[in-house]
Amino acid sequence: MQEPKAFPFPTDHALRPSPLLSEARRAGPVRVQLDYGAPAWLVTSYEDARHVLSSPVFGRDCERAGIPADQVAGMTPVDPASRTLLTTDPPEHTRLRRFIFRTFTPRRVEDLRPGTQKIADRLLDAMVQDGPPADLVDVFGLALPVEVICDLLGVPAADRPRFTAWTDALLSTELTIEEVQASIGEMNAYLGALAAHRVRHPTDDLIGALVRERIEGDGLTEDEVNNLLRALLAAGHETTASQIPNFVFLLLRDGGYARLAADPGLVPAAVEELLRYVPLIAQGSMTRFVLEDVELSGVRLHAGDQVLIELAAANRDARAFPDAETMDLTRRDNPHIAFGHGMHRCVGAALARMELQVALATLATRLPGLRLAQPSDQVPWHMNRFVRRPRRLMVTW
Repeated sequence: MQEPKAFPFPTDHALRPSPLLSEARRAGPVRVQLDYGAPAWLVTSYEDARHVLSSPVFGRDCERAGIPADQVAGMTPVDPASRTLLTTDPPEHTRLRRFIFRTFTPRRVEDLRPGTQKIADRLLDAMVQDGPPADLVDVFGLALPVEVICDLLGVPAADRPRFTAWTDALLSTELTIEEVQASIGEMNAYLGALAAHRVRHPTDDLIGALVRERIEGDGLTEDEVNNLLRALLAAGHETTASQIPNFVFLLLRDGGYARLAADPGLVPAAVEELLRYVPLIAQGSMTRFVLEDVELSGVRLHAGDQVLIELAAANRDARAFPDAETMDLTRRDNPHIAFGHGMHRCVGAALARMELQVALATLATRLPGLRLAQPSDQVPWHMNRFVRRPRRLMVTW
């Protein structure tokens, strides 16, 4: 058995995968030790990652795998996805996912595009009116996804700032387990109160739809409604809110922004390439559990072992992506797995794509002269073990 290596691996920039990941990809699955739980196997190749993500041999339910919760390999003391559809296997996962798929169909997401465009235009109007320089993170990058997901769910505008603090706590590596659990409790209590209000006053938003499923159907419990809403809020806010400033930073630093401003038709392909090139998760992914003995790239894994998939390394595998280390905004054949793969693929992928397309197209069209207002190496970074983004991104135009 290999001696576990400390994980996450060090890197010289928040948005650059560690060079040790390339070494690991050549070696096949390697043993790593995270801050919490037992050691895990780290998977870094594109082929292996797709296999683990899609094979029923690798589950997400630690109880089903016979692994105690405190032994689950993780980077925080509490799994931010615990007790949601992300940590269940069929048939429970199939039942829960069915309700969310009804909301996040590609057609339903496209229906949200005009409203998202109005939010983006309003935020940019305010930024332009205040004049340069502006912090793109604060006035645009964070605000757009929060407004979109809260509109979708039906969260009152006055309460939206509370969710930023709650989702930050869920992903924190600095808070104690008691503090994280307290934030989860506060969020669940709030969501429970909103759901109870929808019982008395039905609405057409997502909370209202899930409440109707609970009352009229036979599939959802009150706890499941709250847990689904918590997962959607965290995923719908933090990941997209991080990627908007991440994408703009790289585009401005490396010259890609001018190409989009000259040809906004490149935006859809550029979003896909940026999703491939820029890690959606800082390092690693949600832990999988080996349910029966299996061989992976010549390494024998045993039932009860744990597996961590490094999506950023898989998305830079030269065997799957020619010139994989180059950001090519015109790349067409781009089967990246930034949103995962298989049954646990992100249900909000279509929504995230649409928001990112609207964000970049709106900026490039309305502010073609946008540029950094500070040297790129002086941009401060907000980093935890799940997401990384500029703490501030000062821009001018």
